[in-house]
Amino acid sequence: MTPEIHGTVADGYEAVREEFAAVVAAERPDYAGQLSAYVHGRRVVDLWAGPQTEEDTLFGVFSSTKGAAHLVVALLVQEGTLELDREVAYYWPEFAVEGKSAITLRELLAHRAGVVGSDAGFTDDELADDRAVAERLAGQRPFWRPGTAFGYHALVIGALTGEVVRRVTGRTLQEVHEERIRAPYGLDFFLGLPEAEEPRFRSVQPMAPTAAEQAVLDAAPTGPHTLTSIAFNEHVPEPGTLEGFANSRTVRAQGQASAGGVASARGLAGMYAAAISRVGGRAPLLKPDTIAEVGQVHSIGFDLVMRAHKAYGLGFQATAENWYPFLGAGAFGHSGAGGSQAFADPRSGLAYGYTRRRMSFPGGAAPENERLVRAVHIAALA
Repeated sequence: MTPEIHGTVADGYEAVREEFAAVVAAERPDYAGQLSAYVHGRRVVDLWAGPQTEEDTLFGVFSSTKGAAHLVVALLVQEGTLELDREVAYYWPEFAVEGKSAITLRELLAHRAGVVGSDAGFTDDELADDRAVAERLAGQRPFWRPGTAFGYHALVIGALTGEVVRRVTGRTLQEVHEERIRAPYGLDFFLGLPEAEEPRFRSVQPMAPTAAEQAVLDAAPTGPHTLTSIAFNEHVPEPGTLEGFANSRTVRAQGQASAGGVASARGLAGMYAAAISRVGGRAPLLKPDTIAEVGQVHSIGFDLVMRAHKAYGLGFQATAENWYPFLGAGAFGHSGAGGSQAFADPRSGLAYGYTRRRMSFPGGAAPENERLVRAVHIAALA
């Protein structure tokens, strides 16, 4: 039985509801997900479907967390508290060892630092704790010469940039996010989920690949000593699963800034709307020059960790170049391993958020996002 579609769309966005209904009908009967979009600060799409799912249900959003983390960094750069072309070691002296003294904040944000993990790996408790990760990586030798290539700092970039934030502000990145972004806008996008909000959280369900899909997964190049394994902490004796990571109360409570965020689609889209548009009478969080800076492509080509063509701005994925070429130049955001997607397209004023409970094949932004993003974008430009 196909889940019922709940929620509303603004006039002119009826095709988006139809596309969402088609996505839900094509999924497993236990599909659960949410779709939200804003255009120029006005919410125009607010849909959800599936068991135990309401408009304010919270899901683990994995690397979509990086968007919230690096909106904090963008604000501090905008205010002059941080400088993109300062060496990381200027703010964090312990980072200067093992050939890392010249790495700039800009290079770190663009995934060019080469500090994608630890030779020895992390325990589950260490990986959940950004401070513990940062302390270990301060002494880590980069896995390539910084600046010469790029690779996704999948589970650690929030700890690295978060330590810079802590050194310069005296506050954790999570605290700054709560005080300056989440609480003022009432966003359901938590980097540190309070115990009182736990009843709204739905645990991540593991991927359920078909036999053909499993064959694709099994054929992927892996090995305990590859950059991919190191970056995803799979080279330890008993590696955890991604869904296990998101389903850990410790991870959710501490708000691990690379992949430990918890959000609804409303929260994802609402954050990007606040970043680029006037929302609730408030000026956009980011000024045009800052929006252009973070959305400008800084790394593009072969990603050494993901072993595929990727594109990054500053702390964000370059959304048009990575996923949806019909979006405007400078679109920025971040997908998540479970299938979530979130971004801002400043040229159309679109802010988009999508969540789902079951991890999608093959990981990263769920493939249905292409259909949904296209439908929303067409309606926004009409």
